[in-house]
Amino acid sequence: MHGLEATYQIQSSPDQIEARAEALAIEQSIEMPPSAVRQPEVLREVLARVASIQETEEGYYRVVLRFASQTTAFETAGLLNVLFGNCALQEDVQLVDLALPSELLAAFDGPQFGIEGLRHLAQVHDRPLTCTALKPQGLSPTQLAELAHTFALGGIDIVKDDHGLTNQPYAPFAERVPIIQKAIREANAQTGGHTLYAPMLTGSPKTLLERLQIAKQAGVRVVLVAPMLTGLPAFAELVKDLEMAVLAHPAFAGHRIAPPLMLGKLFRLLGADATIFPNYGGRFAYSTETCMNLAQAARAPWGHLRPTLPVPAGGMTVERVEEMVSFYGPDSMLLIGGNLLAAGDRLLERTQAFVQKVAASVGKI
Repeated sequence: MHGLEATYQIQSSPDQIEARAEALAIEQSIEMPPSAVRQPEVLREVLARVASIQETEEGYYRVVLRFASQTTAFETAGLLNVLFGNCALQEDVQLVDLALPSELLAAFDGPQFGIEGLRHLAQVHDRPLTCTALKPQGLSPTQLAELAHTFALGGIDIVKDDHGLTNQPYAPFAERVPIIQKAIREANAQTGGHTLYAPMLTGSPKTLLERLQIAKQAGVRVVLVAPMLTGLPAFAELVKDLEMAVLAHPAFAGHRIAPPLMLGKLFRLLGADATIFPNYGGRFAYSTETCMNLAQAARAPWGHLRPTLPVPAGGMTVERVEEMVSFYGPDSMLLIGGNLLAAGDRLLERTQAFVQKVAASVGKI
């Protein structure tokens, strides 16, 4: 009956942790005093259970709660509400992991392409994929297309919009996407390559569908989506009928949900084919342990779900390619943006060096 497990980190004192864990179980399930519940079947079948409490360090405890799967309604919003609804407002609680019973896991399709599907689109089968971003903000569609053309000539596998590039007056979605896709197609024709363009897909549900049609008409095969900006239920629904691979961006995902769970498991569960995250040693403060746990969560066997490709990013450099390939292995995609663009007039040469380093590093794993 209680097959859904959620793991939390709770800050508490030793004399209060049992009561705190029980209070969390009540809050996330029936949300009222059990003594006030007059139906015994509700207490038996709906009230969450405290499965275990373990001290991890002084003042912090790892608490596992078990929930009845039916309380999620077997849908995205219901699952998220059970896992981290009201307690998202409680600063002493962090959601760190979940385990889904088979009947609940079956309600989610996960990635439509996964690692194998992405590799097929990019025609890359024996090395990490490469990725870069079109920036800075303020460039016109023509200027962005010129950058994309150069990146494609250099052999980059996926050229994505910068995540902040949405529908600004200087680069409207409907104008820039066809121009950039055309520039990449022309570069591929010149080199025989298979570079893909991933435009940033944003907006309300109606706007998302309108922009999706623009992308499809242009011949786009991959899109960039920030699931937390779009809304996780909307993201999950969008993915089902998208017929494009999805590169998930972590914007707005810095809530009190552990990164391996949020970016590795949840984004994968809801359909991300690849997940971008801040690499250790970059502009953000993720540790090597967090990064490895995230990558493993994205790729590890999980029922019928296809694996998701981990995409370390955030201030990475070409000089670190060998290190990153050694750390993440071949089933990854390295995203370097600013470090390539800093090459200025030597952008093509710098891009080619990036691609060549990734290919050469595989034999050193």
